[in-house]
Amino acid sequence: MTSKTTPAPTPAATPRRSNLLTLVMLACLVYFLLPLFWLFVSATKDNGSLFSTFGLWFGGGFHLFGNLHDVFTYDGGIYGRWLLNTALYAGVSSVGSALLAALGGYAFAKFRFPGRNLLFSIVLGSIMVPSTVLTIPTYLLFSKIGLVNTPFAVIIPMLLSPFGIYLMRVYADGAVPDSLIDAARMDGAGAFRTFRQVGFRLMMPGFVTVLLFQLVGSWNNYFLPLIMLNDPKLYPVTIGLAQWQAQASGLGGAQALFSIVLTGSLVSILPLIAAFLLLQRYWQGGLATGSVKD
Repeated sequence: MTSKTTPAPTPAATPRRSNLLTLVMLACLVYFLLPLFWLFVSATKDNGSLFSTFGLWFGGGFHLFGNLHDVFTYDGGIYGRWLLNTALYAGVSSVGSALLAALGGYAFAKFRFPGRNLLFSIVLGSIMVPSTVLTIPTYLLFSKIGLVNTPFAVIIPMLLSPFGIYLMRVYADGAVPDSLIDAARMDGAGAFRTFRQVGFRLMMPGFVTVLLFQLVGSWNNYFLPLIMLNDPKLYPVTIGLAQWQAQASGLGGAQALFSIVLTGSLVSILPLIAAFLLLQRYWQGGLATGSVKD
């Protein structure tokens, strides 16, 4: 009687690393990080060395802390007010927009109602419309109801995100199993409770994605506040820095503002970097894996 021996398992093939792809990725990394490096280096220079030394390397001294002091004390310290305004506008509008997108995307994905496909087609069509096209009509509408030159004139238009609704519908289709919704209904949960306790938790990675998209768009929003606001105390940091830049470019005696503008620009991007680092742990898939057995 002969015994049959099983062949030893072969080791898994090691994937080959493409040197060309590695070089392309390194080039992309340099392309995206080089402007940030230039901004940091420029923020460490005084106004004299800013124009007399190589742009991608440090000057004769390290003036970052002095420049930071100038940013937050120039013109009565209004930069801090601009930064708080930006945080208010971007925070409220991004959270509100992401919540509305989650509700709309979940409804389009999991409910069947008359006109569903037509409404979603309208949402898709509105993605094609540039936001700048709607700025003047929005201004005329808000002027009739007396909301121009108020924070609401900046926050309310940013609450609606057609792309966010589209993204959340696509995500809800794959992330929220219908069997979980049916189980929640059998337990007596209503539609909103099912969304809050089941659907929204499974849609959290998509929600955070939309939130960050809207946060970046609201934080960097320039044209809408430029049209809606005329009180400098209500300006976001984008409009304020643009005003300082115009002063530095137009007046020879105000060229010292260039170092302040660059340092203020560096400070303005730090909250966005912090938001991405704090929220990246929510970018994970497969939250519903194993929750339902066939």
